[in-house]
Amino acid sequence: MLSLLTVFGAGYMIIVGTLWVLQRQLLFLPDRSTPQLATAGLPEMTDVRVRTADGLELLAWWHPPDADRLTVVYLHGNGGHIGYRGSRVRPFLDRGMGVLLVSYRGYGGNPGSPSEEGLLADGRAALEFLAAWGIAADRTVLYGESLGTTVAVRLAAEWAEAGRPVAALILEAPLSSVADVAAHHYPWVPVRLLLKDRLEAAAHIDRVSAPLLVMHGDRDDVVPIRFGRRVFDAALEPKEAVWFENGGHEDLASQGSHPVVLDFLRRHVRRGD
Repeated sequence: MLSLLTVFGAGYMIIVGTLWVLQRQLLFLPDRSTPQLATAGLPEMTDVRVRTADGLELLAWWHPPDADRLTVVYLHGNGGHIGYRGSRVRPFLDRGMGVLLVSYRGYGGNPGSPSEEGLLADGRAALEFLAAWGIAADRTVLYGESLGTTVAVRLAAEWAEAGRPVAALILEAPLSSVADVAAHHYPWVPVRLLLKDRLEAAAHIDRVSAPLLVMHGDRDDVVPIRFGRRVFDAALEPKEAVWFENGGHEDLASQGSHPVVLDFLRRHVRRGD
């Protein structure tokens, strides 16, 4: 019996150790090929380079807004690259809104390797890019998708505390934290002790003063809806949520998320449509 327990314990430690070593490969799933605007169906956008505080030159796609329209900063999830998000930003472009599609370090041909601090630095650089274009914070909408919601919340909180609140914060399939989601998928691993990248949203959302929209699918098996509800419950007013009964993790557009977002912006932000 003792030898069996020893073997079991050793096997468990090997598995946990392997997960600890490979955790960033499990969390960040980049497509490292360089995306193309034409393939993504975004010919009116332009390749630009965004420089981060630690000296990286990152690809982004940019289209300025018409007149006094809003600008959407789109922060994508942990997989693929910006080339897969063309249809997600098309409704904003078609309404004359500005769009900045942010590509993280290690994604889409960019240098560097993704990490929590790295993604936050990339997001901060994107906002400074907009500031250099003269896009005011109160005309900027932060749109986070999945893992990108944690970055969007942190950026919105930082800008609010700096006296530059953004116009609105949109969260699609938000994580309360990476630790919460990892513990759900690996309940037998002490993930809260082992994580290098915590990427928390619920812990920072009460620092955000901008109008908030949360969207989540009830059938999401990647980030279960209870984590989105946790973010929403912790947030300040004004806030709204739409829980899509038949929505999964990546199909909210087919469930009608775009009209929901446009209607929210129209009601909560000056010239928000």
